[in-house]
Amino acid sequence: MPARSPRPCRAALCPKRTTERHGYCPEHEHLHSGWQRHHQGKSSTERGYGGRWRKLRSLVMDRDQWLCQPCKRIGRAAPAAMVDHVVNKAEGGTDKLDNLEAICRSCHQAKTQQEAARGRQR
Repeated sequence: MPARSPRPCRAALCPKRTTERHGYCPEHEHLHSGWQRHHQGKSSTERGYGGRWRKLRSLVMDRDQWLCQPCKRIGRAAPAAMVDHVVNKAEGGTDKLDNLEAICRSCHQAKTQQEAARGRQR
């Protein structure tokens, strides 16, 4: 198997490059396991996705006819894969139905990247 091309470390402002799959240089490798360590061994209920969330998810998916709402707004019909907070909880969003929408994976990924970029700018 050919060697991986070096790419910039994922840590903010780190000038180093790495070939590691997780994207961190040896100095910042500890950042990779933070999320995993925080959630390791926890059930979906312990992570905040218990029965109440499953009911909300079902209501939203049915209301939105299992179609991605961001795609629908631009005239595309794409199947939704998940429910997302329009205003994320870190920015004051709630679990109220008017703040939840069905969304496809690609729209969710794009939205998550935009939110992460806004978070880095603060």
